[in-house]
Amino acid sequence: MVTIRDVARAAGVSTSTVSRALDERLPRSRSATAERVREVARELGYVRDPLASGLRRAGTSTIGVIVPRLTDTIMAMLYEEIAAASAERGVFAVVASTEDSPEAERRAADSLMRRRVDGLILTTARLDTAGAPTARQEAPPAADREDAPAASPAVGRPAVPRVLALRTDGFHPASVGDDLLGARLATRHLLDLGHRRIGLVGGPEHASSALLRHQGHREALREMGVEPDPRLTTGDSFSMEAGEAAGRRLLALPEPPTAIFAVNDNTAIGVLAAAHQRGLRVPEDLSVVGYNDIPTVSRLPVPLSTVRVPFDQVARGALRLLLEEREPGTPPPILTATPTFIPRASSCPPPRRS
Repeated sequence: MVTIRDVARAAGVSTSTVSRALDERLPRSRSATAERVREVARELGYVRDPLASGLRRAGTSTIGVIVPRLTDTIMAMLYEEIAAASAERGVFAVVASTEDSPEAERRAADSLMRRRVDGLILTTARLDTAGAPTARQEAPPAADREDAPAASPAVGRPAVPRVLALRTDGFHPASVGDDLLGARLATRHLLDLGHRRIGLVGGPEHASSALLRHQGHREALREMGVEPDPRLTTGDSFSMEAGEAAGRRLLALPEPPTAIFAVNDNTAIGVLAAAHQRGLRVPEDLSVVGYNDIPTVSRLPVPLSTVRVPFDQVARGALRLLLEEREPGTPPPILTATPTFIPRASSCPPPRRS
């Protein structure tokens, strides 16, 4: 489908200029620029997006995006993709961060709604909210139910449509990556290289993404006849500092792992730091695999093997869920984007034991 961005690029103008020139609600501009924009739109076969135009008629043509923190590269990348996808539909995306605090999330949601946003995309869904299912439980179809538990403090509030992105709770519409598959791909890569003692650096238990990656790791091990060792699992955050601390614990074991799968690139970088402190070479002494494929990891001294999440697909899926209308009482749709494993220099067969 031809988008506003395509028309803007072909006409050599901004997306906002295209939006104004093609907005049927505004007085028709006769300027040379507006005429050129309309001519380019006709030549390209541009068709007005009824979903986005319906949203514009309903409110301010603005959506709010709530993230734990913008210093997290993953959240920044996702927000940029949401902003770009929104601009193609003539919608403006604004962001608020919460430091992963439920109270700060309430304030952020209230602030955005006071500014009359037409919808919210939240990446902050938590599974530790009372009544919320865990990632390993099958949630009932509870869309539009008054008693459905909120995935986060902001989700249960009325007034504007909202969807989840990257994380889910089983009760609300969500656009996510296939975390279970991604973890299986990462672990299977290490198993295929010959590793059997594989450490796992996990993430926070309130994040469905972390729990599903943990589950996928265990499933891949068992498929190859390797029983998961609880001593090889540690970590409870997505930060580099947490990854470094977890890496130190794993590498200090009497029988340390020959490989470590970190469910986040930040924690994988922390593991690399812990290995360096112990004088270990990556990958000769220790293989390390991450998750997400943030831009930094391909440019490290030892480029990181990792799972690539298609953030553009996740963003577009979240926006589509936010804009489309659904019949009341229907199960909440979950859009799942397929990840890809990217092998790089940080993983190789385990060292031979003398």
